Amino acid sequence: MPERRTILVTGAAGNLGSRLARHLVPSGHELRLMYHRTPLPEDLLKAANVRPIKANLAVPATLPAAVAGADVIVHFAGRLFAPRAASFLPETNTRWFSNLLTAALQAKVKRIVLASFPHVEGPSSVEHPATGRLDRDPISVHARTRLEEERMLIARTEATATAPVVLRLGVIYGRGILMVEAARWLARRRLLCIWPEPTLCQFLATADYLQAVEAAIVNPDVRGIYHVGDEQPVTVQDFLDEACRVWGYGRPIRVPYASIYAAAAACEAFAIVARTPSPLTRDFVRLGRVPHWGDTRRARSELIPRLSYPSIHSGLSTL
Repeated sequence: MPERRTILVTGAAGNLGSRLARHLVPSGHELRLMYHRTPLPEDLLKAANVRPIKANLAVPATLPAAVAGADVIVHFAGRLFAPRAASFLPETNTRWFSNLLTAALQAKVKRIVLASFPHVEGPSSVEHPATGRLDRDPISVHARTRLEEERMLIARTEATATAPVVLRLGVIYGRGILMVEAARWLARRRLLCIWPEPTLCQFLATADYLQAVEAAIVNPDVRGIYHVGDEQPVTVQDFLDEACRVWGYGRPIRVPYASIYAAAAACEAFAIVARTPSPLTRDFVRLGRVPHWGDTRRARSELIPRLSYPSIHSGLSTL
């Protein structure tokens, strides 16, 4: 019988966190699902092995009770789709994670899994892939602050009983993934645009994302940085073209990068005035324009030797 673990998932009410929780429910592990403002989905609350945990990463006093007795923490929580990333990401990414890490180390949690992405190494390619370096200076605030989380996790767990695990995940796609559904909404209205210059991107189907994270939780001796992505180089432009074909919509409109950046600025300005989320931000645009490709050999060896969808062409049916 597989060892039963107590798993704390932060950001469990969010898009990726809730999908992981649903995937793990049948495993029988005890799931502590942390949320702050957004309540957990009803189907998760009904599961016998789910325990909801209301806590605030910004308030350290709320965290010891959440982490006590946990074997593994999987960290997703953060803030997205908000304007002026530089004004909040150093707090919501770096300082919040520091609070969680302090509580986890005091509780002697055995393993901490941090969800990250290969953009943190800056531009990379198939010939020169991201390999797990921590000495880069990426262009976007999202990537810089996530890289700082990685550095913090690796440094502060050194010489402790806590194993650090960083999953640099490719761009996750599938039905219900927020960025994919936003693209579908825009494509339906003939508003989906992309810059014309080809941008290398490594994707990851939802099913493979779930299998990889589960492996990071349960596989023995997992430690360090893993790049998890598909096996066929493709561009963002090709992915969106193929997605629109599957959905039955027209090809995305090619417009200059400056126009997309200006549209993101307009979205942020409206969000600031209206006090609403911003579906497009300048920092997301900067992040999306960085070509990236991660070296997945270590993940293939220790986490997920075989992908269900090794290329977007095999995974288009999941859209």
